[in-house]
Amino acid sequence: MIRVVLPAHLRTLARVNGEVALNVEGQVTQRAVLEALEARYPMLRGTIRDHVTSKRRPFVRVFACEQDLSHESPDAPLPDAVATGAEPFLIVGAMAGG
Repeated sequence: MIRVVLPAHLRTLARVNGEVALNVEGQVTQRAVLEALEARYPMLRGTIRDHVTSKRRPFVRVFACEQDLSHESPDAPLPDAVATGAEPFLIVGAMAGG
């Protein structure tokens, strides 16, 4: 069971409170987690990743085990602590400006 923490605006859109628990088949990667998330909550399609390219949107960041994984390969395995559900996978809206 993968634990996913969404920012407040995406929790509102998906109509969930708190963390989301997902089952991910096979290797646990960013791509696999986001595909499982979008399959379960179709209203989130296009909010985290582009519809056409499936690339992460510019002001969305992903973290696991206190590490920014935003620029890692979407097919790289996530840490074991995330894969086992011990640590959450965090999706965060980034801020810009000064």
